[in-house]
Amino acid sequence: MGSGDLEKHNKLWGKSMATSDGLDGNQQQKPVTIRDVAKLAGVSMATVSRVVNGSTQVDPQLAERVRTAIANLKYQPNRAARALASNRSALLGLLVTDIQNQFFMDLMRGVEDVAQQNGYLLVVCNTADNRQKEQQYLEVLAAESIAGVVIVPTQELPPALELLQARNIPIIAVDRRIRDRSIDAVLIDNVAAAKEAVTHLIVNGYRRIGIITGPKSTTTGNERLQGYRQALQEAGLVPDPALELRGLFDEASGQHLTHKLLDLDPPIDALFTANNRLTVGALRTLHARHKRVPDDIALAGFDNIYWAIPGLVSITTIAQPAYELGTTSATRLLQRLRQSDTLARQEIILQHQFIIGDSSKPASNPSFT
Repeated sequence: MGSGDLEKHNKLWGKSMATSDGLDGNQQQKPVTIRDVAKLAGVSMATVSRVVNGSTQVDPQLAERVRTAIANLKYQPNRAARALASNRSALLGLLVTDIQNQFFMDLMRGVEDVAQQNGYLLVVCNTADNRQKEQQYLEVLAAESIAGVVIVPTQELPPALELLQARNIPIIAVDRRIRDRSIDAVLIDNVAAAKEAVTHLIVNGYRRIGIITGPKSTTTGNERLQGYRQALQEAGLVPDPALELRGLFDEASGQHLTHKLLDLDPPIDALFTANNRLTVGALRTLHARHKRVPDDIALAGFDNIYWAIPGLVSITTIAQPAYELGTTSATRLLQRLRQSDTLARQEIILQHQFIIGDSSKPASNPSFT
């Protein structure tokens, strides 16, 4: 390695909070460089670089000397420099649709844990289920040549994904599908989950069951409606379009659309809400209109409820493994980064859990008409 290369390595790798002996608190800290580590270990800077990058092509005794020197000097390799030297980004991107939703917070924690365990940092983008924001974030991530992206898409095929694909940046869809058969997906069986919840309501004696689900642009909104319809059809009940309402996956939609369902004649006797935000909105409206759950109206939802709601009873709900969705999608993304040319497209289905609470107790006067 020539002197120019040594200087380049020194600039790239030098970073530490360690101080030299004899410096007092008023003096500037002197950074420990890769040159210092190499000198103490009695090896070349190239050898230190290989050890830091996890190369197995280093004599074990030399590698141990390097690690000892790193520990003694409290040397901290610059993550960005490591990425530059290896010609890849040290960053992964995650796009979620509602960062205030505990479900997505748990999912994010799963992605982050796997990322950090593998030497990556996570950039989190909150799209608020807004297509324009999603487009802007994807354009920025593509321009920065981020290593890979996990996305909860706002629509079935975000146009800006082409920018990532053109740069060979791998993409994993989580929670919702993308209408592109080359992109992996990690999710639960939304149709089966919704069908299970609505079938439970039917078995407990409810017949006029309303549903509030998400936008047509989302696979979760569509698939949970599909499961609702399947449950009715298998029970010999004819779906009523007046009972099928769509909105955003937020509390405002849950509140507004619950009012509409309560105003129907004849009224609904049960309600299925397709995510936790919709469930919270529905509960607020039911409380405001003095409707008791389940005495006046039964309720089954999707996702766990983390918010305090007046008069809240235990809610019958579909619980998704949010953290595992995050870890699984991040693990799949890392597999794509390592074996992008050899892996076939995969759809990974995780198991949901159906939790029965007091909100869907058997009807006191069931109607079997």
